[in-house]
This record gives sequence, structure tokens and C-alpha cells, in this order.
Amino acid sequence: MSRVAVVLFNLGGPDGPQAVRPFLYNLFKDPAIISVPAILRYPIAALISSRRETSAQANYNIMGGASPLLPETVKQAAALETALTAPGVTAKCFIAMRYWKPFADQTAKEVAEFAPDEIVLLPLYPQFSTTTTASSLQDWAKQYKGPGRTRTVCCYPTAQGLIAAHADTIRATWEKAGKPANVRLLFSAHGLPEKVIKGGDPYQAQVEATAAAVAALLPELPDWRVCYQSRVGPMKWIGPSTVEEIHVAGEQGVGLLLSPIAFVSEHIETLVELDHEYAELAEHQGVAPYLRAPALGVEQAFIKALAQTVDHALARDGGAAPEGAWLCPAAYGKCGRSRTGA
Repeated sequence: MSRVAVVLFNLGGPDGPQAVRPFLYNLFKDPAIISVPAILRYPIAALISSRRETSAQANYNIMGGASPLLPETVKQAAALETALTAPGVTAKCFIAMRYWKPFADQTAKEVAEFAPDEIVLLPLYPQFSTTTTASSLQDWAKQYKGPGRTRTVCCYPTAQGLIAAHADTIRATWEKAGKPANVRLLFSAHGLPEKVIKGGDPYQAQVEATAAAVAALLPELPDWRVCYQSRVGPMKWIGPSTVEEIHVAGEQGVGLLLSPIAFVSEHIETLVELDHEYAELAEHQGVAPYLRAPALGVEQAFIKALAQTVDHALARDGGAAPEGAWLCPAAYGKCGRSRTGA
């Protein structure tokens, strides 16, 4: 029997009100988020987490006082483990969160105890970014000292099952609303500072590739745009912002159907930002209808895509990408799988 460990990475979220401040501190002390020396970054992280604790707790209270991200990821891990069942293979999924429990150090111990022959590192970020995938993988590399040959999944922004699952959830949301005609499809992704993208991060290019592939499966919704949410701080961020697009829709008299195109699980950016803050803004701007497609969760096509991604990772030699896999343009040098790289 071959033993395969699949490690699922995500950001994590506070599991109660008392965890909000340390979660924020862990987030902002990450050099991938604030790129200044540690002697400055740590006190900055302490200051930001202190100032944002109360407002963040209020947002988490809307979701029952805690983030649903870990429970959602546990369901995804169980579904993927079932999908990976094959003769002669014992596959087990593990979860490593970046900014709250379970942290990579604890998960690394659990994987080592499992004593795998093969390890697949599978970020639950379909689109690669230095601020998410790279940060999680670097953290794991520092923590894991156990056995097993490791294969790393860089990204899968145009994986067939991922695209099909998004199209299915969008279409179902539209049909449930009665197939309204005057509706613009907005693909909303978490934003990043513009300087990150200009530094060679492929995230924006991959998000837009995902959106274009999904839109191609939805000819019934020909009016679509990509936008970015969750801006913080004074720096210039990539755009247009979701807030700007809501204002534009109000001015043009069109409804909106939002798809969280870079999120595979429900969490604060979907359940609070999209469902409450932006919904209120849309109502104020006269945008009707305002619809929101759910995150993918355990959609069958998505779980199948993850299983196929694991299979491809196990089958490839070294860093070679499977035929038809996404390759970033050479300009995005920080991608783990650019046309000039692996």
C-alpha cells in the first residue's frame, strides 16, 4: 500500500472572539503581507491588530462569533479523501492554516506520524499569489521534517472542474432568482496592492483567466466584469474595486450577480463583506436584483478537480506541468510555474 498525504492550505480564521486579535497579529506580521524588517513589522502588526480588534469581532459576530473557514475546509478534506480512494493507495488529507489553528507546525507532526510515501501540497487558493500560496508553502517548508517525496501544486486557475463548478453555482443562483434579464455578472476577488502585481505576482492575471473561462460557459450572462474587494490601507490597489462596480451598476440601472471567484469557502469576505456591507451599498444605490453565488465548498465538480490535481501532481516528474495545465506569462516571474520556469 502506498501512503499519500495531501496537505490542504488556507489562511485560517479565528475560532472565537478571543482569537480575533492574535489572528490579526499573525496576519500582519507575515512579511508577505507587510514587507518591512521584523523590527518594524512586529510592532506595526501589534498596533493594527489592536486597533482592528473591536470592529473585526463585530464582523465575526455576524457569523456567530467565529470564522466558518475551518469547518468548511474539514468538509472539503473529507470529500477529497473519499474522492482519492484507489486500489493500493491509502490517502489522507491534512489541513494547515497560515494565521490560526491548525498551524503548519502541528500539522507537520501529524503528517510525519502518518509516515507517507508521497506528499502533495495543495493550496486551496486556485490562483497563485506570493501573499497566499507562497507564504503558506514557505511556512510548511520550515516546519516539515518527516518522510515522503513531496509534490507541490502551484495553482489551478483554469482547471476544468473548478471552472464548471463556478459556472454551475452562478447559473443555479440566476435561475433561482427567476432568470432576470438585466443582470451583470461580477467576478469579485480579494484585491492586492498594485505594487505586488507589478513586482511579478501573477494573481491578477490568473483571476482574470478564471473569470474568462467561467464566463465562456455562461452565454446566458454575456455582461460580465472582474473586480476586487477588501481593500485596506493607503496604498493603491488593483481595480476596479467591487464598490466602484456597484456604483456603476446603480448609475446604469442594471442588477448584479456576484461570484466570489477567488474564494473556495465561505468566510468573512463573502458572508459579511459581500452579503451585508456590499448588499447594503447596492440597495442604497438602487441596484436590483443583488444576487450572490455561493462559494464552491464541496461542489462535486470542484472536489473532482482537486482530486485530478492531486493525481497529476503524483504522476509528474519533478516540476513538469501536466499537459494543458496553466502556465503564467514569463512576465510573472514570481509564479511557481511560469513559462520560463518549472
